[in-house]
This record gives sequence, C-alpha cells and structure tokens, in this order.
Amino acid sequence: MTVIGAVAAALTSLSYVPQVRKVMAGQPTDDLSRTTLIALTLGLALWIVYGLMKEDMIVLAANSVGAVLTGFVLLRKMRDEKKV
Repeated sequence: MTVIGAVAAALTSLSYVPQVRKVMAGQPTDDLSRTTLIALTLGLALWIVYGLMKEDMIVLAANSVGAVLTGFVLLRKMRDEKKV
C-alpha cells in the first residue's frame, strides 16, 4: 500500500511541472485561472497541515512539492496581471 501511495503522490505532486516549465520559459499566463491556482495551492497547504498532524511523510512531502510548484505559478500569474 505504501508503494501505491508513494507513486500516486509522486504523480500528483509533479503534475504541475509542465505549467512551471511554461511559465519559466516566459510564455503568457493568460490561459491559467487565478481562482483555480489559489484553490489548488490552498488545498495543498491544508494537506501539508494534515500530513504534519498525522505524521505522514508521504502526504507531507508530496503536497509540499505540489504547493511549491503551484505557488510559483500563482505568483507569476499575479505578477503578470499587475503588468497589464
């Protein structure tokens, strides 16, 4: 079961890598939803709190990676919106 959880965690936490690559390459963020990014980042932050409370390193690690990735994209989206 732990292997399944670890694989699932890795896949979901790394799923935002393509968006990060896009943003880092300087492509526009117009087509990304700020509301979705906020909801996803906050949800991941809550999973981090849950992982800490349950002392579950897989939940904690996976959601920390995901929160950093989505948080980065969110910050770039907000920066791009300020420029307009």
